[in-house]
Amino acid sequence: MRLLTFSAAPRETCTRDAVNLVHSPTGLQASRSAYFREEHDMLRTQVRRFVEQEVKPHGAAWEEQGFVPRPVLQRMGELGFLGIRYPAEYGGSDLDTLATVVLAEELGRSTFSGFAITVLVHTDMASVHVFNGGSPAQKDKYMPDIIAGRKIVAVGVTEPGAGSDVKNIRTTAREEAGGFVLNGSKTFITNGVYGDLYCIAAKTDPDGKPSQSISMFLVEKGAKGFTVARALDKHGWRSSDTAELVLEDCRVPAENMLGKRGHGFYAIMKNFQNERIVLGAMAMGEAQAAIELTLDWITQRKTFGTTLFEKQAVRQRLAMLAARVEAGRQLVYHAAWLDTQGVDATREVSMVKAYCGELVNEVMYACVQFHGGMGFMRESAIERMARDARVQAIGGGATEVMLEEVAKRLR
Repeated sequence: MRLLTFSAAPRETCTRDAVNLVHSPTGLQASRSAYFREEHDMLRTQVRRFVEQEVKPHGAAWEEQGFVPRPVLQRMGELGFLGIRYPAEYGGSDLDTLATVVLAEELGRSTFSGFAITVLVHTDMASVHVFNGGSPAQKDKYMPDIIAGRKIVAVGVTEPGAGSDVKNIRTTAREEAGGFVLNGSKTFITNGVYGDLYCIAAKTDPDGKPSQSISMFLVEKGAKGFTVARALDKHGWRSSDTAELVLEDCRVPAENMLGKRGHGFYAIMKNFQNERIVLGAMAMGEAQAAIELTLDWITQRKTFGTTLFEKQAVRQRLAMLAARVEAGRQLVYHAAWLDTQGVDATREVSMVKAYCGELVNEVMYACVQFHGGMGFMRESAIERMARDARVQAIGGGATEVMLEEVAKRLR
């Protein structure tokens, strides 16, 4: 596997490329930020090139088939995109939270958010449970294949009766000689249909204190008693496979427990911070792409003798949205920087998730409006993007839940 490296090109070449991109209408906005270093800009260039060459030409076909082909993910593994923050000993690149933000933002800009979330669940929402909670033996066994894209990971927390309220999950893990027996169901599980490895949350002590009764387990595809009940048909994120899972007397060996018994709730809460930063970055990438597409449209589309851009109300509304997206992007960057400093950024991260999840939907609504009838056609990228964006205010922590987290920290 070829790891991400940042020394192959001369420094002056990388800097010149970054500057050129900054001054283009769709350029590297991050290069204008004090938070990013040269390696972040180079990563952005690499990911953007991959998206342009290997995602955009094929994304529509993936939408139709309902999943991202495995060779595409393996190619991303070869390029080093699936192990950005993991150690080199497993094949990773040893980069930071800001690098993950770069990846998420650029995947969001692809206009195919089903593809983006397929990748980001694997890299930043599921595999982190293996890395953070896994024993040395577990990490040695799974992390190289995860980073290479040979094993795709899903995380099973959400249930029909428990979403943001993690403490109320009902899946159980009954201890028996040599292992545990899991029973329950999970829903809305990204990568659930075609995944290889599942990080499953289950109650090991159903009568105990809710925050101390949940443990995490590794379940491999094909395990007896574990089934993909059905693939779910979604409003958006059509190229992301999403499943309902059933565990019926599913036996897992004791060594498949991730981390300490009863610490699963804390592991989930800890990773929510990372997940919400990533989703915020993805949302701002989506919003930026929508503004760019709409700007192209309104500078060409004529009505009543002039282009739409020449209508003051249109261009000013788009300008205000661009300003708000820039503000959202900088909020994401700041939260990510705080994370790199080891600071508790729960307040800022909750702001990111609430603000960016709502903002991307406002942007999409306006951009569909400015596209007129074409914005309502399935052949239009903006129509797909508007459908995809809707879940940003729901998944990973609904806006209302996030605002409560912010409110707790206002005093």
